[in-house]
This record gives sequence, C-alpha cells and structure tokens, in this order.
Amino acid sequence: MAQNNVKNLRESLMMSKAELARKSGLSSLTIDRVESGGTCRLDTKRKILNALGFKVSDRGKVFSEGEGMSAHHEIQDAHRGG
Repeated sequence: MAQNNVKNLRESLMMSKAELARKSGLSSLTIDRVESGGTCRLDTKRKILNALGFKVSDRGKVFSEGEGMSAHHEIQDAHRGG
C-alpha cells in the first residue's frame, strides 16, 4: 500500500469523506480505499485532485510519485480503458 496525503488534505479543508466523494463523483468506499493507501486509476486520482482544489501538475503534493504504477503505465492503462 502506498502513502498519500488525501486524508490529511481533506481534513485540513474541513471536508468530510462524503463531501469529497460527492465533489469528485466517486463513491465513499473509493475515497476510503484511496485514503487507506490502496492503489487507484489515473482518472480517480485526477478526480480527487480536482475536488481538493489541486491541479494535475500538483499531483506530487497529494500522491507520492512512486505510488502504484509508473506514469508511463498509467498512461497506457488509461488508453486501454483500465
């Protein structure tokens, strides 16, 4: 499991898990899994970044660069729909 700052950032914004789920268009279960260090797809990361008010270029502030797949594999999976 990879570390990320989703929970810390969400709490610093005084945002509930349900609110982040609603703003990102994701389920609360997905938010819980990501906050617990589970891996997620590139699209999920993008939705979370946007909901927290970050740009995609700020990804390193929320998700560690070594988390899950490399950026190259994420791009390949995104093109395959995975």
